Amino acid sequence: MSTGGDDLTDDIFNKIRKYVYQHARISLGENKRELVRARFGKVIRQRKMEGFRDYYQWMQNDATGEALSEVMNAISTNLTSFFRENQHFQYLANTFLPALGASPPAMRGGKIMLRGWSAGCSTGEEVYSTGITLLENIHDPARWDIKLLATDIDTEVVGHGQRGVYAEERLKGVSQANVKRYFDPVMGAKGKPACRVKPALRNLVTFRYLNLFADWPFRNKFSFIFCRNVMIYFDRETQEQLVNRFYNQLGPGGHLFIGHSESLSGIKHHFDYAQPTVYVKR
Repeated sequence: MSTGGDDLTDDIFNKIRKYVYQHARISLGENKRELVRARFGKVIRQRKMEGFRDYYQWMQNDATGEALSEVMNAISTNLTSFFRENQHFQYLANTFLPALGASPPAMRGGKIMLRGWSAGCSTGEEVYSTGITLLENIHDPARWDIKLLATDIDTEVVGHGQRGVYAEERLKGVSQANVKRYFDPVMGAKGKPACRVKPALRNLVTFRYLNLFADWPFRNKFSFIFCRNVMIYFDRETQEQLVNRFYNQLGPGGHLFIGHSESLSGIKHHFDYAQPTVYVKR
């Protein structure tokens, strides 16, 4: 039986790159060959297949969606933490929320509608950080109708976020007061200390699998969208298409937050600049 990586020829590698681009618009450069060899090789061995050619044929013939899900899980890099790039959460607290509360663009049942989307949510730290920020800075919760959506193309990380259990060391970015307020201590993997998100925070969030380049089944406009350190995987044309889809999915005054390693420079869009990596729909 093959080790799973011995037959990653140029032909097969390029076919895998094409498959990934066609289905998720992720550009795998030549520098990703060893990543593909290592991560796919592991999956190939688990499936007891002969090698990359065998696996690629299964990818092509699968009609269930299992292959696409497995491929996306294999190539995804899920680097995240609570309150990563904290300037965005400070902006939410100090600029966005006061403005929305003073002049809400949408109401439902006499309450201010606030809809947020974490697009590329990874294991959920970003959206839970967002929820904590909102709960800590909304002083009259009865006035607000808050719902947060968290989506990712990697089904494994979506499941992690839904479970809402994090190793104790993962909460280093959360103040001790907020750890006590929003998490319960539990026993984690291998008997190590962990924390589970409490219902008051967990109930704000809905986790879903979503391919950003499939149809978006959204009925409402969003108040803000976090899409941070996701567009680095796309070429410029794809970035432009995605940014303009985000624009159309935001309500008036809606905000787009992107990663600090990203920029909209050179991309045609209709957003106004608010501050570095923060853009507004006027």
